[in-house]
Amino acid sequence: MEDKAQIQEAIKTQGEVVRKLKSEKASQEQINEEVAKLLQLKASLGEGDGKHQFVLKTAKGTRDYNPKQMAIRERVFNTIVGSFKRHGAETIDTPVFELKETLTGKYGEDSKLIYDLKDQGGELLSLRYDLTVPFARYLAMNKITNIKRYHIAKVYRRDNPAMTRGRYREFYQCDFDIAGQYDAMIPDAECLKIVYEILSELDLGEFRIKVNDRRILDGMFAVCGVPDDKFRSICSTVDKLDKLPWEDVRKEMVNEKGLSEASADQIGEYVSMQGGMDLAERLLKDQKLSQSKDACDGLSDIKLLFTYLQIFQVTDKVVFDLSLARGLDYYTGIIYEAVLTQAGVSLVSAEGQNGAPPEESVNVGSVAGGGRYDGLVGMFDPKGRKVPCVGVSIGIERIFSIMEQKAEASAEKVRTTEVQILVASAQKNLLEEKLKLVTELWKAGIKAEVMYKKNPKLLSQLQYCEETGIPLVAILGEQELKDGVVKLRAVATREELDISRSDLIGEIRKRTSEA
Repeated sequence: MEDKAQIQEAIKTQGEVVRKLKSEKASQEQINEEVAKLLQLKASLGEGDGKHQFVLKTAKGTRDYNPKQMAIRERVFNTIVGSFKRHGAETIDTPVFELKETLTGKYGEDSKLIYDLKDQGGELLSLRYDLTVPFARYLAMNKITNIKRYHIAKVYRRDNPAMTRGRYREFYQCDFDIAGQYDAMIPDAECLKIVYEILSELDLGEFRIKVNDRRILDGMFAVCGVPDDKFRSICSTVDKLDKLPWEDVRKEMVNEKGLSEASADQIGEYVSMQGGMDLAERLLKDQKLSQSKDACDGLSDIKLLFTYLQIFQVTDKVVFDLSLARGLDYYTGIIYEAVLTQAGVSLVSAEGQNGAPPEESVNVGSVAGGGRYDGLVGMFDPKGRKVPCVGVSIGIERIFSIMEQKAEASAEKVRTTEVQILVASAQKNLLEEKLKLVTELWKAGIKAEVMYKKNPKLLSQLQYCEETGIPLVAILGEQELKDGVVKLRAVATREELDISRSDLIGEIRKRTSEA
């Protein structure tokens, strides 16, 4: 026992050494060396009694979801899928991992966040980073030139997680994309309409949809004197404007990316501009920007986009914002991002819920994003055939974090099952009769339950309904069986009536559809 206590003390000390090195930002090699010592100590602790010491926790950047959380999630998914289907989308699925070469070089600076898997049988594989690149691979592989599809699935990023902001290493994406050769800006406007519908229906609070165009950014960089080979790098820096003040972004451009101060200052003037169709018209006449064909094409499309957005009745939430960059390499035209604008949507971190100190409350920020990527499918096609595509991805984890918090704040009772009726008994020795009735209900498609006890008390059966939110109870007793009836009780009002066995299914359907 003394040895065990000594090892535990050594583990504690070694843990402090590792934490200190991490806080001092020591070299990774040094940290790994000390972590290896810590793991060795932990392993030796389990060897003495022949048992392995398990650490019961979820992996960093992941979390479990309890039934209440899953019920809220399901509600969100149903809203999103309802909108996708309303707009005529069909669904597909793709593998959770892809060949590493499929994902390489598609995400710009974010490529370092891709999870690589160990070589298993000769193929180098990586977990999918998003659903867009696998979709483009699917189109090229199957020679599909037009489709409107949605895809809801998990993706993986080796990111630094921020649980308070719904930022995880494993999370769901809900994507809607339109692929095909169509007239300009009609599919693009529909994608924005879908974002507007979903965020309005979920009632998350005030939101704004920012739009820009990759060609406008490229034109702006060109006229501001950014060298061609620095376009993507500077674009990634501009993309940080939603998190950092302009001074910090400017510093990164000049000090880290080697841009001249004059060029950075000119970019600063443009990225501070926001507006609508009027701003696009004004910039088309801008002395510098009008020299770029790319910028003029982008501005003309923004004008056309706002025409369709007016018809779709969404312009009250959409703003043309020149600071919007979206760092992904594959965008070729319009880009957009939806952000929540109410001040300080604070979210408790999962770590905080488990007893550790919660992270600071922060704004959730972006909850949807997307854009046009006309060149991505061509990267996979052997003949380089392009399939124009535009799409949007809904940030389900961030939305879910807000919905969860709202449910907590309102003390809303969230039902975790959809059971419509409990089959109960008022007397003893009626288990078989209850099982016969519940079988009839299941056969008719009614969601029904029975308690797993031979002779439960009627009061405990009724209490179970109140606790779980089951709205109806079918009560059987000896007299009811003789008369061929069931006593149907409404849990909320406690109102009871005898109803014939043959009418029961119709009555349950009527009452639950009204509810």
